[in-house]
Amino acid sequence: MPPIPTMEPSPQEFIFRSPLPDIPIPTHLPLHSYCFQNLSQFHHRTCLIDGDTGETLTYAEVDLAARRIAAGLHNIGIRQGDVVMLVLRNCPQFALAFLGASHRGAVITTANPFYTPQELAKQATATKTRLVITQSAYVDKIKSFADSTDVMVMCIDTCPPENDGVLHFSTLTNADETEAPAVKISPDDVVALPFSSGTSGLPKGVMLSHKNLVTTISQLVDGENAHQYTHSDDVLLCVLPMFHIYALNSILLSGIRSGAAVLIVQKFEMTTLLELIQKYRVTVASFVPPIVLALVKSGEAHRYDLSSVRAVVTGAAPLGKELQEAVESRLPHATFGQGYGMTEAGPLAISMAFAKEPSKIKPGACGTVVRNAEMKIVDTETGVSLPRNETGEICIRGTKVMKGYLNDPEATERTIDKDGWLHTGDIGYIDDDDELFIVDRLKELIKYKGFQVPPAELEALLIAHPDISEAAVVPMKDEAAGEIPVAFVVRSKGSEITEDEIKKYISQQVVFYKRIGRVFFTDSIPKAASGKILRKVLSARVNEGVVVAN
Repeated sequence: MPPIPTMEPSPQEFIFRSPLPDIPIPTHLPLHSYCFQNLSQFHHRTCLIDGDTGETLTYAEVDLAARRIAAGLHNIGIRQGDVVMLVLRNCPQFALAFLGASHRGAVITTANPFYTPQELAKQATATKTRLVITQSAYVDKIKSFADSTDVMVMCIDTCPPENDGVLHFSTLTNADETEAPAVKISPDDVVALPFSSGTSGLPKGVMLSHKNLVTTISQLVDGENAHQYTHSDDVLLCVLPMFHIYALNSILLSGIRSGAAVLIVQKFEMTTLLELIQKYRVTVASFVPPIVLALVKSGEAHRYDLSSVRAVVTGAAPLGKELQEAVESRLPHATFGQGYGMTEAGPLAISMAFAKEPSKIKPGACGTVVRNAEMKIVDTETGVSLPRNETGEICIRGTKVMKGYLNDPEATERTIDKDGWLHTGDIGYIDDDDELFIVDRLKELIKYKGFQVPPAELEALLIAHPDISEAAVVPMKDEAAGEIPVAFVVRSKGSEITEDEIKKYISQQVVFYKRIGRVFFTDSIPKAASGKILRKVLSARVNEGVVVAN
């Protein structure tokens, strides 16, 4: 009788969950229905405050406007599944358009209004955008590509007479809400299509379904309040850009779900910001580290009454211990916490889960994994899951995880494995108290004030220049921005191209935060045997002062 083969034992899976119990999440509801599910309780309350004009909209007014916009979208030919692009700075119309498109069953893609015409055209083409809603200041660069396609352009303010054919937002808001056709929306239908570079490569459309966003919002505000930072008496500060998932998900939509008032601030300017916090008695302030740094260094903060702020949440980039302690001294009445998340899965961990007192928050911690989700730390070489206090790649699983990248199944498969785990590209560990710490990242993204700068995108532009034969882009540390992109360039034979010429060439094609801060000329770009650029080698040379000015 042949011997019975022995089976290798499966490696133990170390899967981490929130210490709080799971909560029921109504993932069967469309996003707009979920956000307004409790409308009868606070229809009379203030929903949106325009920080620029002082105009306010109640929940009843926002709900009605969204339904009218859905009818208006139908009237101009927007059908279920069509893509509407928002190219707007922070304003109430952003929120109304987003919710109205959700009612219509349309898909919303958001873009930075400071993008160049080339960047906007690339995103509109990739998403097959049917309608762009924007402001008069940005119409010209949108019409530069819209005129050669069937893309409709709509303005929320008054456009110059020469812009014939540009629709006005009132076309939507003046529609009869009863004319909006009934739309059957599946939980898996895509509702939002923001762009992210993932862990590497060029920007990609992130397909977020109604179920994805309902899950991520519910994890923040429902049940026993995952981090206890929103309820109906709150005034949430929204100075972060609403085209970014952080503000869209964790401030705007979460605020509406909770019945809070959302104070919309168009742009960051310290004095104005302090005045608005004092005037509207802001209770929850969501920041990114550069704003925290500006607040700490401001000589004006002490002149304003900021005692209403009971919670400060930061995200988009790590915040150091010293800066955290400094902002706590500025806002002694506030509980402080960091959030960790990504476009592809919303918030993953929040450090205010059990924070009754500021002293209980560990400096540098991102907190515990949110409820109704699973997290594991895997060895970057073997993929084996690791126990507490061992460092590896952070992975997340749950109904919060995106459907995938738009028209890019290969990138999707690299990011979401066969068992449904999304590999974040961030390196960290979970300690004995179930708190997550980020220590490094596999992902190649450069974070300029929380904005993503994908090196591959800049490298593609650089090597397209005839005077450049090779190029690599890496981050350089910067106190104000966190990181700025710098380039290592190999000139083509006989070329005498200068640093200023390269910087100008790039600045003409990309948004301001993607511009090259420095250029270092070199004879070769270090690469692995596979041909992959050894960015860490170059980054170390920059940040350790090995390279010198050219």
